[in-house]
Amino acid sequence: MSPRLSLALAVLLAGCSGVSAAQTPVGDGGVPAFYTWADKVPASPGTMLRSEPLTARQSLADAGQNIRILYTSTDGLDTGQRVIVSGALFLPKGTPPPGGWPLMAWAHGTVGSADICAPSFAGRSPRDTRYLNYWLAQGYAIVATDYQGLGTPGLHPYGLSSPLAYGVLDSIRAVMAGGFDLSKRVVVFGQSQGGRAAFATAVYAKDYAPELNIVGVVATGTPYTATHKTGDSAELEKARSSVVPTFAYNLLRLGTATLFDPSVVPGEYLNERAMPAFESSQRDCLQAIEQRVVADGLTFNDSFKRSPKVALDRVYRESAYPTLKTDIPVFVGTGGQDRDVFVPGQKALVRDACKAGDRIEWHFYPQLDHSATVNGSLVDSAPFVRKAFAGEVIVGNCGG
Repeated sequence: MSPRLSLALAVLLAGCSGVSAAQTPVGDGGVPAFYTWADKVPASPGTMLRSEPLTARQSLADAGQNIRILYTSTDGLDTGQRVIVSGALFLPKGTPPPGGWPLMAWAHGTVGSADICAPSFAGRSPRDTRYLNYWLAQGYAIVATDYQGLGTPGLHPYGLSSPLAYGVLDSIRAVMAGGFDLSKRVVVFGQSQGGRAAFATAVYAKDYAPELNIVGVVATGTPYTATHKTGDSAELEKARSSVVPTFAYNLLRLGTATLFDPSVVPGEYLNERAMPAFESSQRDCLQAIEQRVVADGLTFNDSFKRSPKVALDRVYRESAYPTLKTDIPVFVGTGGQDRDVFVPGQKALVRDACKAGDRIEWHFYPQLDHSATVNGSLVDSAPFVRKAFAGEVIVGNCGG
């Protein structure tokens, strides 16, 4: 862990609960020893450190092998440092085809910031389980990163584009070199925060991991930070003045702000009514955080005694994609009833990526919400993935 990250966590801990900074940081722990690497950290990102079988609860029914992995990656907060990241590898049943199993890299949605929320430990939602089992049944192997700080020591830097992309790209590197009989072609796919991760992977890959042959990206419910200030102001204001579970995301962002600036003390921004929900955001997983937000009747407009703009602006900036330009074809699925990720923002991402010259294949599902779009988009994303792995030219529908 970098010195800056350690200091930020110590300040966060002191600001929230007044306990000694020498104790375990809030959100760390509660997972097996597998997730802590005590030996020297290799200098190269994407190095496999160890693996073990997943438990039955953490496994997928359509996988022939369910494997927990631990590997090195680049610290998204300090690129000169290496971090340890956990994840899972799921191999299909049966015999791999010539050239190995085609590999898909899964980027999961928001689960929280605490170690116990890591999907390789906590398991996966029924929606994601159904979705991943579908791809396994089609004969695709899946590597699924937990992201920096989930499972492994340190707070998860929620929503930031670079640690998400690094975590995905290095998970691919790790399993490719792990002797798992995988093909060299890869498709990256993700939902919500994972949609951000998938799109970020597409734009970071050329410079960060040019040796990887990523042939396609599938992203659904994808956030676009550029619309944070330019979106529909009336709709944004309505969301800020309403009691909505998604206020939990802002609490997670405030935790991330402490990683950038240790002088940010959440208790100096949030009022007393909101502090229990913030403390929940550091130690609990998403469903519990959302339940606390709703139970306490919290809204964005009524939860701060001091404007969080300065604290959150850095988080929004670092959540933005460094560029929209990528040579990788990208499937984007948007649900018209999405209440979790701003729909005009998702449309703006497609528009701006098309302007940048990307090959975007966009599909809009008017009747589907944020969650339903994951499996609802399979009718279109499955053919896209087959074409990508087959090496067929995908031109997208930007002009349509």
